[in-house]
Amino acid sequence: MAERTLHLNVNVIGAGMHPAAWRLPGGNPRAFFDPAHYARVAAVAEAGLFDSAFLADNSYLHPQGYPNSALDPIVTLAAMAAATSRIGLIGSYSTTFHQPYAIARAFASLDHFSGGRIGWNIVTSRNKPEGHNYGFTELPDRATRYARAVETVEVVTALWDSWRPGALVLDTAAGLAVDRDLVTPIDHVGEHHSVAGPFQVPPSPQGRPLLTQAGASEGGADLAARFADAVFTSALFLEPGLEYAGRLRKAVVQHGRSPDSIAVMPGINPVIGSTEAEARRRIAEHDEIAGPPGDPVTAVAAWTGVDPAALTADRPVPLELLVPTGNTYSSVGFDTSLRLYLERNAHRTVRELARDGRPGHRSVIGSAEQVADDLEHWFRVGAADGFVIQFDTLPGGLELFVEHVVPLLQKKGIFRREYSETTLRDRFGVPYPGR
Repeated sequence: MAERTLHLNVNVIGAGMHPAAWRLPGGNPRAFFDPAHYARVAAVAEAGLFDSAFLADNSYLHPQGYPNSALDPIVTLAAMAAATSRIGLIGSYSTTFHQPYAIARAFASLDHFSGGRIGWNIVTSRNKPEGHNYGFTELPDRATRYARAVETVEVVTALWDSWRPGALVLDTAAGLAVDRDLVTPIDHVGEHHSVAGPFQVPPSPQGRPLLTQAGASEGGADLAARFADAVFTSALFLEPGLEYAGRLRKAVVQHGRSPDSIAVMPGINPVIGSTEAEARRRIAEHDEIAGPPGDPVTAVAAWTGVDPAALTADRPVPLELLVPTGNTYSSVGFDTSLRLYLERNAHRTVRELARDGRPGHRSVIGSAEQVADDLEHWFRVGAADGFVIQFDTLPGGLELFVEHVVPLLQKKGIFRREYSETTLRDRFGVPYPGR
């Protein structure tokens, strides 16, 4: 059995996580719609031997602040594939807004373009403005969205698997390209979709794209346990991260899969300096460029769903006023992490919390040694098989990580020194179903 090694994945979002990233020296104001920016970030991550570059997505213009995405993820992934040769490329695509045949064809095409380096991040979409752009006055409720997602994944994977061994003939002498008897229609008729097939795209070099998922609701966790090869999570504290990983692996077994067949990858936000003090100075300098913070009460009220009239800037958040998680437009994973964060910081004032920003993912601030030690600890105790990393600036923060943290992880013996696999499935140790 191969020795377990760390998975590293960069989240390519605009100019970086910091709200002033695009305004910093060396920042790129055009990053969110500049194909060259995405290609450069993917190339830097490949130089650092990252497993993959990951594209989140939304389909609306955010009403405030710097846009973190604009370009269609399929087109963007194609540009990133052309600029690289080994790194995996994972893109989000919604099962609520897109039909399964179109999803299957787009990602199979990308997999051929890239030589087997593509993954599909399965999302159901929860933002109301996105729904308005796809004809929804109101989005379907969470249960309906996940029921459609399950059926969509079943159809997509059935299409990908519909070419049996030997179907691709390419016999020029006989004039036979495809043995149609070995390409089977799927003839799917379900509650949400009717798709006949057969699929028109032959299997890619890795058989089918990798499947990833990020939902933490009951429906999301079940979808991950049934289908996902890797799951992206929000884990702010070690103990809940361990508990989630254990619970997910039990659910994977209940679906007849090996508990080792899924990689658990929490998100992290590292800020690196030669010392922790220097890393914190980096944050302060970026914050100064961003300008004075807004009203803390307004900010914390927006995060928590608490009426602003019930909050006071110099007093803690009344925890009894927190709204339940799980409405149609919320993220259960982020809401659950936020609630736990507030409980563990119940002594801190609204002003202090607002100064830190909403904790969607865990911040790791310090020297390269401190960051590497932190990642190693989560990895060795089993709370993480890898990480999805959001850098404060792109590509600058990523370049610091590649130069200073990656060599330390290699010395610890938990990260590769070269790419030994050609496909993304092989990199994650996930065999093609049926092989």
